[in-house]
Amino acid sequence: MADVARLAGVSSQTVSRVSNGYSGVTEETRQQVLAAMKELGYRPNSAARALKRGEFRTIGLITFTLSTTGNVRTIDAIATSAAQEGYAVTLLPVAVPTQDEVRGAFSRLGELAVDAVIVIMEVHLLDAAALSLPPHVQVVVADSDAGDRYTVVDTDQAGGTRDAVRHLLDLGHRTVWHLAGPEDSYAAQRRADAWRATLEAAGCVVPPLVRGDWSAESGYRAGLGIADQGHCTAVFAANDQMALGLLRALHERGRRVPEDVSVIGFDDIPESGSFQPPLTTVHQDFAEVGRRCVEGVLRQMQQSAPERGTTLVPTRLVLRQSTARPPATSRRPR
Repeated sequence: MADVARLAGVSSQTVSRVSNGYSGVTEETRQQVLAAMKELGYRPNSAARALKRGEFRTIGLITFTLSTTGNVRTIDAIATSAAQEGYAVTLLPVAVPTQDEVRGAFSRLGELAVDAVIVIMEVHLLDAAALSLPPHVQVVVADSDAGDRYTVVDTDQAGGTRDAVRHLLDLGHRTVWHLAGPEDSYAAQRRADAWRATLEAAGCVVPPLVRGDWSAESGYRAGLGIADQGHCTAVFAANDQMALGLLRALHERGRRVPEDVSVIGFDDIPESGSFQPPLTTVHQDFAEVGRRCVEGVLRQMQQSAPERGTTLVPTRLVLRQSTARPPATSRRPR
């Protein structure tokens, strides 16, 4: 800094003000200092500045898997929103969903000097009935049922599911089968619960639940069994990848979509409009989820007490060509 000050013909304090973006420096002087910095290859020491301010401009992000579409898109949205606010993101995957692993991740993030933490808590912990995080940490939890203890941001899973099932019932289907996600997933559980509740509220028979693991391959395997159910005319798949596998299984079994069986998914991945036929699905606003997660931790950093409760991001039904009225013999009486 002293070298920059000598070359620019100003004081070290003026160099400090320019490098930190403070006011009180004329534009001419600021340009002199910036030119001297460039000539000397000077860069402010961000680590030293962080220690002095007690703020690292970094958000820690804990997740249990990088393989699912929902997690990847949520992580991308969080990183984008953080960058727009001038923050970097330190990503820390946790191999096993246990309470000790979560605590260990928080400890490692503390060593890496982060200002706050976002946890994508999409699966149940194996060794605890409820999530318990270290005290005095600024934290937001995404995709969890911990709304009474922490700040939680989630997609309106139940609302999106109700829209999907009601759409199929309104088309005249007597009931709707469900290709669910894995048992340890909060999102899969909420979608399955809402599917069942919507059918019961409409006075429909609830078919046996069929389970997959979010992958297209699991949707295909489960779909072979569903396709053999001749009375099945409508299926709500818990995500678009499983719906893709289901479409393949129905095609191989000679069941036409949507003439014989209507199929609806959840997520609205970019490829869903290119399925054959294009997939009716529930759109999740991952960008808004990420924005609200970042907004939540930044707000906590400015307040003395954390907020508690769940913020639900609305979904919307995207109608395409994979749903239609059922065959005449299978329609609900009006």
